[in-house]
Amino acid sequence: MAVKDADLSVSLCGVTLDNPVIPASGTFGYGSEFQEFYDINILGSFSFKGTTKAPRFGNPTPRIADCTSGMINAIGLQNPGIDAVIREELPRLAAFFHKPVIANISGFSVGEYAECCEKISKVPKVGIIEVNISCPNVHNGGMSFGVSCEAAAEVTRAVRAVSTKPVFVKLSPNVADIAEIACACEQAGADGISLINTLLGMRIDLGRRRPVIANTMGGFSGPAIFPVALRMVYQVAQAVSVPVMGMGGVSCARDVIEMMMAGASAVQVGAANLRNPYICKQIIEELPQVMNELGILRLSDIIGAALSKE
Repeated sequence: MAVKDADLSVSLCGVTLDNPVIPASGTFGYGSEFQEFYDINILGSFSFKGTTKAPRFGNPTPRIADCTSGMINAIGLQNPGIDAVIREELPRLAAFFHKPVIANISGFSVGEYAECCEKISKVPKVGIIEVNISCPNVHNGGMSFGVSCEAAAEVTRAVRAVSTKPVFVKLSPNVADIAEIACACEQAGADGISLINTLLGMRIDLGRRRPVIANTMGGFSGPAIFPVALRMVYQVAQAVSVPVMGMGGVSCARDVIEMMMAGASAVQVGAANLRNPYICKQIIEELPQVMNELGILRLSDIIGAALSKE
């Protein structure tokens, strides 16, 4: 069946996106580097670099290790801090990106999460807040909140109480039951769920007989994790009634459609941005052709198409 005038638009908690393609936090900075390659206004939105209360230099180097069909990173949430982001980065971003942006927020206490989210929710440029409780790269940081239903719910309640914007909670895959944690976040007031963050991995330098990364372990991402991410998106979409943003190993238009059929309302692209800065542009341009091949008129029609009807 030939499809004309394919509709790529989707909606996330009342925020309408021209298409579901969103560069993931930590792979797109605050947008300025990528806008030199192409007009990033073609994106649905983007999730800016993970931001904390205080400025962070990040983890010691080396921070990156190459892997078959992926990479490991342990950047450590390097960022200028919430006040500098609001004062400097977001006004700069507004000059070249004319859509609502997703604010990715991390913290080391419930109070820090709440303080940062309250501040960022007052910024008109921010359309959605993405609360990262899942980063595996910072000692005593976000991961400690993401592995427990009780702790995840506590952060969610605190953030939801102070935010005027939709709140998506970004989950760690390094848990026994990700759907259980997603449900706890939904019950605590989350407007949506983002998943997955990176898996925990490491490499060893055979010559030095030591870990490649100074931090020993880091976040494993890239095409190799796509089947795991897809499975978890499917499980969470089955378990919750709020929208899901899917991510993990996405690198082409067909991956986007597969993730949406698993239940994602929008799809983030992460590690692929670091290997090919044009990848999101290419995916958006390829989507209508793939939709045509598959007989899809509106992308919104296929959200959750593969979910069990039982």
